[in-house]
Amino acid sequence: MSALSQHITQFFEYLEVEKNSSKLTIRDYAHYLKVFENWFIMHHPESSIEALNLDIIRKYRVFLSQKVDQKGQPIKRVTQNYYVIALRSFLRYLIKNDIKTLEPSKIDLPKTESRSLKFLEREQIDRLVTMPDTSKIDGMRDRAILELLFSTGLRVSELVSLNHIQINLDRREFGIIGKGRRSRIVFISERAAEWLKIYLDARKDTYKPLFIRYSGSELEANEGEKMRLTARSVERMVKKYVRIARLPVDASVHTLRHSFATDLLTNGADLRSVQEMLGHKNIATTQIYTHITNKQLREVHKSFHSGNSDKKED
Repeated sequence: MSALSQHITQFFEYLEVEKNSSKLTIRDYAHYLKVFENWFIMHHPESSIEALNLDIIRKYRVFLSQKVDQKGQPIKRVTQNYYVIALRSFLRYLIKNDIKTLEPSKIDLPKTESRSLKFLEREQIDRLVTMPDTSKIDGMRDRAILELLFSTGLRVSELVSLNHIQINLDRREFGIIGKGRRSRIVFISERAAEWLKIYLDARKDTYKPLFIRYSGSELEANEGEKMRLTARSVERMVKKYVRIARLPVDASVHTLRHSFATDLLTNGADLRSVQEMLGHKNIATTQIYTHITNKQLREVHKSFHSGNSDKKED
């Protein structure tokens, strides 16, 4: 094993043990850094990571700009940035451990085009959640899922990991361990709690997962983990009801998370509280919502823009 490979392996151990990074984060970083490792060894076989400089980084960036995905299309600029972000994080780890290498702050990330934030209006949410056929058990499950996603802002991975014993319907809350293994309390709306109760009362099984599949063969109770609904199944389910509801927004599970945050901020919630409820590590992540929910700016526009009919003329 090369010295670079050893450093990368130790970096992953650091992410898992000291940083409490999720398995998904470690998997992604493993992919990004493997690409860098292979490229570096191929183009600089005699060099060590200590010899890394901005000229080498520039050539690596050129390589990334020419890299194609599985469909033969050039990878997007934002994806290229993920490779560089992983590399900068790795270099920070090396410097922290007294291994001389390029200072990561010298590696700039080019600005990418900002993507518009998709969210659903309340009327659209109400239309979406009423699409499942609740005369059937799987329809009750789907209604409960849609209600819970909008009520809580859960990530899909957090939703499918839930077990029914976690849910306290009397207090309308439950605790979860979310991204980065950070714990938080999640609160349930009255409507979501009502549909969760309807769904759970209709369940005749003893499986542990809160949401289970209804396709394929049933299993013994001790094999209940195999009955757990997958994240991919929830994503497909949400897309199906978005099509049936004929919503003008190509909504996804994450759109419901955006809608949850937007709904809270629009109705006056403070940013720090929304940060806690979303499970964001940094408030900067939550601030992406402020430009569409700033009530003060809305009132300024309403009061002073000449195109508003209720503005008094001088």
